[in-house]
Amino acid sequence: MSNFAVLSTGRKMPLIGLGTWKSEPGQVKQAVIWALKNGYRHIDCASSYGNEVEIGDALQEMLGPGKSLRREDVFITSKLWNNRHHPDDVEPSLLKTLKDLKLEYLDLYLIHWPYAFQRGDVEFPKKEDGMLLYDDTDYKETWAAMEKLVEKGLVHSIGLSNFNSRQIDDVLSFASIKPTVLQVEGHPYLAQVELLAHCRERGLVMTAYSPLGSADRSWKDPEEPVLLQEPVIAAIAEKYKKSVAQIILRWQTQRGVVTIPKSVTESRIQENIQIFDLKLEADEMERIMALNRGWRYIVPMIEVNGKHVPRAAGHQFYPFNDPY
Repeated sequence: MSNFAVLSTGRKMPLIGLGTWKSEPGQVKQAVIWALKNGYRHIDCASSYGNEVEIGDALQEMLGPGKSLRREDVFITSKLWNNRHHPDDVEPSLLKTLKDLKLEYLDLYLIHWPYAFQRGDVEFPKKEDGMLLYDDTDYKETWAAMEKLVEKGLVHSIGLSNFNSRQIDDVLSFASIKPTVLQVEGHPYLAQVELLAHCRERGLVMTAYSPLGSADRSWKDPEEPVLLQEPVIAAIAEKYKKSVAQIILRWQTQRGVVTIPKSVTESRIQENIQIFDLKLEADEMERIMALNRGWRYIVPMIEVNGKHVPRAAGHQFYPFNDPY
């Protein structure tokens, strides 16, 4: 049973990776070491997570000559943040990430969001009322700068994160180096059926973030559905003597979706990769798929004049106004 996806470049991308969003410095180094010791060969990072230096410490400890793993054994992703979309900022941002991660190249570099913030060193530049300061850099200009990173051998593949189907096609319409991956939120309540089909038709692999519902994020709604308490999945988990999380991760990987559960707990890190010893039956896959309700947990919010509003909803490149 395959435990990797094959990118359009021919390179293999492990279907389970360790997510590192919200993994605190002081915890993330040990989480990465545990993951690599427990068979993970894929680590998902981003400059905006604020923990790449510590992840780099873990990679330095585990990868390289005389260490337990070779660099080429592990697939490492990072992402370009929104204040770095200007073409002149793309390579310096990657070089900073490589320095922090203590690497010579990335396997995959993604544009984190399609919209740009104001250029500069402030990750979330804001007006006094709390409204974000945007920039009108077109992601097509950013993409052209991303392509140069591949040409220089600094990254093996480039891709997109949080882009909708129309924006993907926009990039494909002019790209000389095609995106290999689209990373988006994905789980049984947001199955991304149409977007997954759209990606497949165009040769992109989909990666699902927040695959277990991201219950630890700061703007959680107390009324939201709790994915890990879903009775349909719990019944399937009981049959296979697995956890609900393991069934969700198997459902995703079985349909070829790369999945990046985050944890800093060794037992959960182990559990999340112990899913390739079972195969869900077709009717079980369908029962999980039927839970899809278009529920998006990850709509980043900001406070403007004392009110919580979706971040960047007014930007021309905001991705979530389209159906998919």
